[in-house]
Amino acid sequence: MDTSEIQRVKQQFGIIGNAPELLRAIDTAIQVARTDLTVLVTGESGAGKEFFPQIIHTNSARKHGKYFAVNCGAIPEGTIDSELFGHVKGAFTDAVSERRGYFSEADGGTIFLDEVGELPMSTQARLLRVLENGEYMRVGSSKVEKTDVRIVCATNVNLPEAIKNGRFREDLYYRLCTVPISIPPLRERGNDVLLLFKKFALDFSAKYNIPKIELDDAATEAILDYPWPGNIRQLKNIAERISILELDRKITVVTMQNYIPSQGSSNNLPVLTSSQNNGKSEREMLYTLLFDMRREINELRAKVNDLMGAHDAQPQDTTLQPYHQQSEMLHSSGTIQIQSPSHIQVQQPIPVHEVEYVDETLSLEDVQKKTIISALDRNHGRRCDAARELGISERTLYRKIKEYGIE
Repeated sequence: MDTSEIQRVKQQFGIIGNAPELLRAIDTAIQVARTDLTVLVTGESGAGKEFFPQIIHTNSARKHGKYFAVNCGAIPEGTIDSELFGHVKGAFTDAVSERRGYFSEADGGTIFLDEVGELPMSTQARLLRVLENGEYMRVGSSKVEKTDVRIVCATNVNLPEAIKNGRFREDLYYRLCTVPISIPPLRERGNDVLLLFKKFALDFSAKYNIPKIELDDAATEAILDYPWPGNIRQLKNIAERISILELDRKITVVTMQNYIPSQGSSNNLPVLTSSQNNGKSEREMLYTLLFDMRREINELRAKVNDLMGAHDAQPQDTTLQPYHQQSEMLHSSGTIQIQSPSHIQVQQPIPVHEVEYVDETLSLEDVQKKTIISALDRNHGRRCDAARELGISERTLYRKIKEYGIE
């Protein structure tokens, strides 16, 4: 391992960290750059996979050629073949002219296919042909064309699992995985967490013209112990929020706990992440979310009803609107019927054991729409981040936004 060469690359691309697994990944990228072998970069979302295709390209004989980074998950399924391979005039309704695809434009250079695990099966077959002999056909054409490109791919999808589930071609996987590079998650990089936090704190201090934040010993231990499921992206986000919002520039563990989600907390709605889906389809995951929501509603109803049954009260028929008055009525009512989060209607008291719980009729479409809108709001309209939070591809999110007419 040439440490001087690794340090040069780290400085060139602004890579922070000294974890052995990270240095080994950088060294592998430098070594394989001298060849034309296909490389598959794997790692969790937010771990920094996007640097490695650039390292490979800039240290290769193709460095003076074109470099294209294509997010396969962000391109709608109906246009992905056209984007990659091009199309001829009249190939489909909107094909009013010919178009050269990325494989034509990048001839002699490098293509980075990010989120390659999101490619449709038909596109996977086309990609396999390019890898085998450099041949492809434009959409709507029967003419075979040739291209000479270096292909580097990245994914946070478990491709062997996707192969078992019939969502990824096994022959394509072995062609892509000629040289695998695995990027370690932040939780396995030891003190790199501190180095990155200090770098982000310094950057935001300069960006916003504010004093740099510093961690006390307890806060330092807190960020070392936290598993960082969002990896470097999550760490950077938290460092920015603390830098902007906190007046005291010496950050204590109490302050840090306000920004780091508590581990094992059950107070939040479930978040669909790619590491949680275990091969489930989008519909299956959303059904799981729906059932969890209904279960929590029923548990809430049972608790409220137990509280109501513990008090004898006079019959009354009162509808309460203000939320802050609800607790007062809990001690003077019979049973309740939850109609909405801010409306409680008190009815004639009946014994607790006779209460029947009836779920509201919630369609899967309603849950999907509300979940998507909430994710977009939390991510300030950034579709790529919202899709990552929901554990679906950006292409699927784009289709759902159009389907539900979400502004």
